[in-house]
Amino acid sequence: MIHKTEKNEIRERIHRRIRRKLRGTAERPRLAIYRSLAHIYAQVIDDNGGTTLVSASSVDKAARAVHSGAGGNLAAAKAIGKLVAERAKEKGIKQVVFDRGGYPYHGRVKALADAARAAGLEF
Repeated sequence: MIHKTEKNEIRERIHRRIRRKLRGTAERPRLAIYRSLAHIYAQVIDDNGGTTLVSASSVDKAARAVHSGAGGNLAAAKAIGKLVAERAKEKGIKQVVFDRGGYPYHGRVKALADAARAAGLEF
């Protein structure tokens, strides 16, 4: 019997491989992305302390005011990237390590990263 590997299993395997090498610290936390069909989420995480320092998602009320309608498109990803960068700068975070979560660096993930860079985050 042939076992078909699901796309999400492959993504999780890639994400585990990336996370072996990638670690967020208090000085340079990790910007982690999660993408679903309907929404996109971003968190700035200190892995040493095990805490989320900043988060933004297309579900937040503040984010919904910025982008109208669906959270699963490029406009929403750009808005979330800008929002998470602004919130990180308010907390004094300038540099982060980018964790694409096993997703290809393309489309919404790339749009979020470019918007965060444009808003002042360095990675």
